[in-house]
Amino acid sequence: MPRLRPYLTEAQEDDLRQIAQAICAPGKGILAADESTATMGKRLQQIGVENNEENRRLYRQLLFSADHKLAQNISGVILFEETLHQKSDDGKTLPTLLAERHIIPGIKVDKGVVPLAGTDNETTTQVSMILHHVALSIENLDAASLNGAVS
Repeated sequence: MPRLRPYLTEAQEDDLRQIAQAICAPGKGILAADESTATMGKRLQQIGVENNEENRRLYRQLLFSADHKLAQNISGVILFEETLHQKSDDGKTLPTLLAERHIIPGIKVDKGVVPLAGTDNETTTQVSMILHHVALSIENLDAASLNGAVS
């Protein structure tokens, strides 16, 4: 198989292949749990719950701590950036809860669309300014538990 030299090491390529295969497993899908604070607020308002960080954390904890059978149908979850640092009541990060269920946590990296300079009303996704920050956030996750998600 061709290598992506000099960008990735062989080990990194192997890791990416393994993750891609796990995400694309037959009969499984990706759960989009990347609601923004505003969108989450609308959902919470419908059930009479205040939109604050603790209530968003509790909502996500309930979702991600569901029965381990969740992994029979979900291979990955797209997270909102706030979720990376949130912890369950027992002190585990929410991405760790997913990884323990062999579900691959991912992160939404776009901040919406912005006008594309020099075009006729075209737009582009705004990501470049936050990618470094996201990479640092991901580095701080519990690497051992994330490795457990892909097994």
